[in-house]
Amino acid sequence: VIGIANLSIQSNIITNFCLYLQPYKAYVMQHLTHICHYQLCSYEELTEQDRNLVDIAKSATRQSYAPYSRFHVGAAALLDDGTVVVGTNQENAAYPSGMCAERIALFHANSCYPRQAVISLAIAAYHDGKFTSNPISPCGACRQVMLETEQRYGMPIRVLLFGVSGTYIIEGGAHELLPLTFDASSLGK
Repeated sequence: VIGIANLSIQSNIITNFCLYLQPYKAYVMQHLTHICHYQLCSYEELTEQDRNLVDIAKSATRQSYAPYSRFHVGAAALLDDGTVVVGTNQENAAYPSGMCAERIALFHANSCYPRQAVISLAIAAYHDGKFTSNPISPCGACRQVMLETEQRYGMPIRVLLFGVSGTYIIEGGAHELLPLTFDASSLGK
């Protein structure tokens, strides 16, 4: 590294400029932008199959074990043979020992139906006596498991994020939600 120069300070955020010199080459840090492509639909605008999957995810929230956060999440995974597998968040007083609904649904599907690809995953959340107004998004660990499941079956998972105000439909799968992925290629495989 030859030098690091401060370019700008905005809202206490410092943007650094790094110049690396190698024989006959100079590299400059690039700023990249990732745009998540999704549709926002009302419940009524969803297809019958999508409404059914969302309804199963919403119903699953009742089976969630969330005595600490009281944030009940249900996930419903549609497999390519038409089977629907559900998962709910399961909390534990030792917080890291709990598990999200999405991972439970995907792990259950992958272990009980190893030859069936997951084609869609609907997620809904219930808190303070009602479903969340805005769609909720999977956490980073769930996104990573979604990515691995997609790679396992060689196809993206269509994601439905339910909220009372509308449902996000993400056709591009985990890459839309997790643009800088860690996968088998990261391990040199």
